[in-house]
Amino acid sequence: MAAVTAMSGAADVDLATRHTYGDPEAFEEVYERFGALIYGIARRMSGDATLAEDLSQEILIRVFRHLGSFRGKSSLKTWIYRIAINSCRSRLGRRARRGRSWVDIEDDTFDAMPAPTEATDARLIRREASEVLEAALSRLPVAFREAVVLRDIHDLPYEEIAKILGVRIGTVRSRIARGRDRLRLAVAANDPEVPR
Repeated sequence: MAAVTAMSGAADVDLATRHTYGDPEAFEEVYERFGALIYGIARRMSGDATLAEDLSQEILIRVFRHLGSFRGKSSLKTWIYRIAINSCRSRLGRRARRGRSWVDIEDDTFDAMPAPTEATDARLIRREASEVLEAALSRLPVAFREAVVLRDIHDLPYEEIAKILGVRIGTVRSRIARGRDRLRLAVAANDPEVPR
């Protein structure tokens, strides 16, 4: 396993070097490997699809500009997660200081609603559950939200989350536990089916 990690680390450094020397395929490879991951982080941290698209672009620009500085001290994935988290913190912090909520909730309208079917009902239930979860996530303190998103949505190990967030593993475990507790309470508050 260590040999595989070392080989992938060397490949990541080689990718960064190729980018530095102007190989356009190097960044294309980065985008193919991490584009969806970046959008996923931005979406879960912001709770807003439009803002997540903007954040993804900002993150990709930062990755593009700084890829040449990647030296392989961590995995490229960890390095990109750190850029994504820091970009989200920065942008969302500016929004909060301007008095906007973390999530701008918009009314979704359906132009042509299909006739109700079991499949449609199931999709609507999943969508509603997803919206409840996103709203609940948006109300978590940022430190808890980061830890929960990285662990429960992106399925990262505690050690990698600690590197990304720049904190100790014990802190990561604590933030995840506290974040999950608050998330459960927030979801229960929005769900009339959950006994209080």
